[in-house]
Order: sequence, then structure tokens, then C-alpha cells
Amino acid sequence: MVLGYRPALKAGDMAPPSGESPLGNRLDPHLSRYAKRTHGMTASEIRSLFAVASRPEVVSLAGGMPNIAALSMETVSSTVANMLATRGQVALQYGSGNGDQHLREQICEMVGLQGIAPHPDDVIVTVGSQMALDLITRIFCDPGDVIIAEAPSYVGALGVFRAYQVEVEHVAMDEHGLNPEALRECLKTLAAQGKTPKFVYTIPTFHNPAGLSQPQDRRMEILQICQSAGVLIIEDDPYGLLGFDGHIPQAIRSHDSDGVIYLGSFSKTFAAGIRVGWAVAPHGVREKLTLAAESAVLCPPAFSQLTISTYLDTQPWMDQIKIFREVYRERRDATLEALTQYMPEGTTWTHPTGGFYVWVTLPEGMDGTAMLPRAVTARVAYVPGTAFYINGDGRQSIRLSYSFPEPDRIREGVRRLGGVINEELKLMHTFGTLGVARPSVSSQGSTPGPDVV
Repeated sequence: MVLGYRPALKAGDMAPPSGESPLGNRLDPHLSRYAKRTHGMTASEIRSLFAVASRPEVVSLAGGMPNIAALSMETVSSTVANMLATRGQVALQYGSGNGDQHLREQICEMVGLQGIAPHPDDVIVTVGSQMALDLITRIFCDPGDVIIAEAPSYVGALGVFRAYQVEVEHVAMDEHGLNPEALRECLKTLAAQGKTPKFVYTIPTFHNPAGLSQPQDRRMEILQICQSAGVLIIEDDPYGLLGFDGHIPQAIRSHDSDGVIYLGSFSKTFAAGIRVGWAVAPHGVREKLTLAAESAVLCPPAFSQLTISTYLDTQPWMDQIKIFREVYRERRDATLEALTQYMPEGTTWTHPTGGFYVWVTLPEGMDGTAMLPRAVTARVAYVPGTAFYINGDGRQSIRLSYSFPEPDRIREGVRRLGGVINEELKLMHTFGTLGVARPSVSSQGSTPGPDVV
């Protein structure tokens, strides 16, 4: 089509408003051509604020970025040089749709730390575990299908579910993670409506955003509930090796190789920019995932895969993970100490034993989404709790990430945040309704996040 060409109106067509094409508008002339599933692809109301939050004078406790400063660039450089010298022509060529064979063998050794014993053929390498989430939803879910997810839940997963027009039923968490009784009740309610969920999505270890972990007996109970209901579990585990006491929890997948798909990633244990993740799946599912991956990217990048593989072969990678644990534990401690020092009465928070995040519940009546512009003005940023719910809940909560800033920077950020919350409380006491959390209008019901001191 020639740039600027507008098709002539047919008889009976209504003329578009001045300045608009019959196929769209001035900003996007292709508006009417998009698939229905794009209607859920809306820009976040806080995106513009995060553009401001990236300024150096703002302490960002928002993004969950790994602390790459703890990784030796000399080690990375020598690893890449070694890889290119020994396997360069393979690294720069197309590869297998399900990933490099040797890397899949190495992944099998890694997940053995969580009690999983897969065959390399059960593993598919993906462009980060986010791609695995997308592929799983693509092969299992039609528009209108139902899945179950914790409340709150990983924002990236919720974005995938929205994109595929999936109905998300939230299940509440308590201080031990996904609540089994709430899960039973949700399954019972769905069954009464004639609905069977395609899967249950859970992050059992060092949860994003809540920072909680399911004890082993809780994991077994959730597995038994899903087995009885015939429901698949998607176990997302990017933080499993980052426990501050060195303990590595056993994965749900270690108890059921047919009813659980296990997702992992090198983003937190090596480098996020490498973009290498994986899924361990039952054989039939793995075949479907491979076909879906080939249609999306043909094959995962060989360069990234062989860099990771060479690193695992030649470097003491568990020693590096221990360094990461110490770095994140120091920052977790700084966060909890600062919260204790600066948060006003009525504020509560989780106490993570690993991972990147603290989930903060604000004093009664406060709205973390409404407060964010004032926080950014005070030069501190966080993620409002509403980002982690499909239905607009979570307004009284916020997520703080301690993984990236230095400890003193974290303390300063929490100090600024405490000042903002205190000012909000003063305004509430003066005006009564300013900043009061608004009730959700969703029909999916209220599913409060964890409220743990």
C-alpha cells in the first residue's frame, strides 16, 4: 500500500470523523486490524512514573534486577573467549529447537539439587523462563479458559495470561504461601460452575512478589489437592538456589514427574542478559513446547546457551551462587532493619529467607497506587500491589526489591518511603478520605495478599 493511501468509502459506509481513517485513527491507522487478544495489551498506568524513577537521584526499590556487580566480568570475558575458541562455529549457527544437548544434561544436574531427576529429553531450553510461560499458556489455553494463580502473583505471568485471554482465578496466600484450603474452595467453586482449570501457577520458593516460601508439607498438600482434581501444576522456580541459609528446598516436581511442569532460569544465578531459561516437562508436553518454540523463534540462541554451558563446565558456579546469596542477604537485612526503624505503626511486611523481595502492607485505608506519584516526588520508587493482581486488588500493598541497590542506598530509600507514608497518614487524618484504598469492582472476588509482620 502506498504511504498515505486511504481506501475509498463503499456505498453505505459511514464517513470517519475528520482526520481519521476508516481503518483506525491518526495515531494508529491499523487499529481495526488487530486481533481481539490485543485489547488486553494496555500500557501500565505507572510506566511514565518509572521513566522518572530511573533517574539517579531516585532510589528505586522497584525493579527486581540481579546484582551483576557481584559477578566477575573477567570470568565472563574469559568464558566467552574460551567458548568462541572451542565452539565458536557452533555458537554462531542455528541449533536444536529444544536446546543444546550438553546444556540440557547440565540443567538435569542442576535441578538435581532440588530433588528432580529428569532425562535430558524432558528439558527444553527457552529464552528465559518468561518464554516458557508463554509457550505453556499457548499450548494449553484457549480464550476463556481458566487457570488458578496465587494472589498476589508474578506480574510477568499475569501479562501472559491476559495476552492469551485466559480467565485468572486468584487464590489467597498466608504466611506459608499458597493456602491449601483456599485452593480447595476455588476448585470446588469452579467445579460447581462446570469449569476445570487448565493449571495452577505457583512460585513456591522465595515468591515474587511476596518473598514467602512454602514449607515441604505445604507443597505436598498442594500437590495432593491438584492430583485429586486432575489439575496440572506450573512450578516457577527462578530463586530456588538463593536461600540465605544455604538450604535448597525440594521442588514439587521432585514428587511428581507427570503432573508438574518445572520452570527455571539462569537470570538470577548467572546473568539476566544472557536470557536462558528452561522447562522440565512430561515427554508429550515437551514435544508440544518444542513445536511451539520452533514456530516462535526457530531455536534458542546458541551463543547464549554455549556461554552458559562453558561457564558451568569451567567455573566454580556454586561458589558464585554463594556470593550472590551473601550479597542478597546483606541487602535483605538492610531492608528489614530500615523498615523496622522508619515504618509507622500499622505497617507490616514479610521476612524473606531468600530471593529478591519484601511485600509491605500499608496502614489501614492507604492506597499504594495513589501514593506512588508522591513517593517518586520524594525520590523513592516501588511497585504498587495492584500490579500483582489480575482484578485490581492489592491497593494496600507494595513490593520492595532489595536485590540491586547498595545497603546504604536501601536504607535511604526506606527512610524516604517512611516519610511519604507518614505524610499520607497525616493527610488521611486531616481530610478523612484522601488516599483511602478503593474497593475492586472485579467480579472475581477479593483475594488479599499476605499480611505478615
